[in-house]
Amino acid sequence: MSQPHAFQHYYPEDSSHCYGCGRLNPKGYHIQSFWDGDKAVCRFKPEPYHTAIPGYVYGGLIAALIDCHSTGTAAASAYRQAKREMGSEPSFRFVTASLHVDYLLPTPLGPELSIEATAVEIKERKVVVESTLFALEPQGPITCARGKVVAVRMPDNWIPDSEGSNEGTKETP
Repeated sequence: MSQPHAFQHYYPEDSSHCYGCGRLNPKGYHIQSFWDGDKAVCRFKPEPYHTAIPGYVYGGLIAALIDCHSTGTAAASAYRQAKREMGSEPSFRFVTASLHVDYLLPTPLGPELSIEATAVEIKERKVVVESTLFALEPQGPITCARGKVVAVRMPDNWIPDSEGSNEGTKETP
């Protein structure tokens, strides 16, 4: 099963608008996640406006990167476990039920960031993903944050119909 595109490329159009990972959000981060063996890897270059205090990335960006990369990893892991090609129907699209981030060191603003994720538990409707965020400094990667995401499969009725109605959104996954 080859996968030439980022995990997020395979999301159905009606669920590809996330600010962090939605390819159809014109102002979003557009993060992209790929397999590297059994780990999922995402690279992201923060912009100067992603600052907390001069020289450092703000924590909300770090949480968003871990969050969106982890839900993408959850979907890709579910496809892998089912031995299905990404994007095949029915689609596997996951949302965050729980996000925990430990900030280990201030994340320097300037170097590219790399997030590595591994699915540590895969069930039919739930995937638990652990991630580590690194700043790719010239002297070597610096571990800046670790995260754990409990991702749940998104119910089909969360997707708006053609009139934009979300009649079923009160249901929990």
